[in-house]
Amino acid sequence: MHSALLIFLALLLYGLTHSLLAAMGLKRWTRRTFGVGAARLYRLLYTLWAVVSFLPVLYLTWSRPDTPLYRIPQPWAQAGYLVQVAGLALGAWSLAVTDVWAFLGLRQLMSADPEETLERLTVRGPYEWVRHPMYTGTLLFLWGAPAMSLNRLAFAIGVTLYFIIGGYFEERKLLAQFGEAYEAYRRRTPMLLPPWF
Repeated sequence: MHSALLIFLALLLYGLTHSLLAAMGLKRWTRRTFGVGAARLYRLLYTLWAVVSFLPVLYLTWSRPDTPLYRIPQPWAQAGYLVQVAGLALGAWSLAVTDVWAFLGLRQLMSADPEETLERLTVRGPYEWVRHPMYTGTLLFLWGAPAMSLNRLAFAIGVTLYFIIGGYFEERKLLAQFGEAYEAYRRRTPMLLPPWF
């Protein structure tokens, strides 16, 4: 099987499991079946699973036979590196605004109050520009690379599609959680690209 197709299929499998585990129905079932303690542990286990299950995708991308597509020459390549740094900065800022400890699942694990494990709607900082700034930052990093190969292109396309499709399902969950507050936010804020693009 061609490397690019294998990478794309691995990303598809990752995206399906990631979205299934993020579904509200599975979280509610876990809470009903195993209690509040399991609900506190859920986000941490979900985060660990997301990281560990993503490693094979990265391994395939970097280890399989590859074909170079282009390399932007210097000094123009510097612009690509700047876009990548901007993407990393946007991702870091987004994590800081949403509370990195809650994002990882550590705050929920250590909380004495079960209600504190509930997610809160964040609409400040980079979330004022786009609804999914972590996705936007990742896409800037991927597509800003001054060199591209077939494997990396398959990876970038797969991640982009996952963010668009996964974002749709994530927004359905957020709409169910936050109702009109999220709907109003969704109406005034673009999904991935700020209004000045």
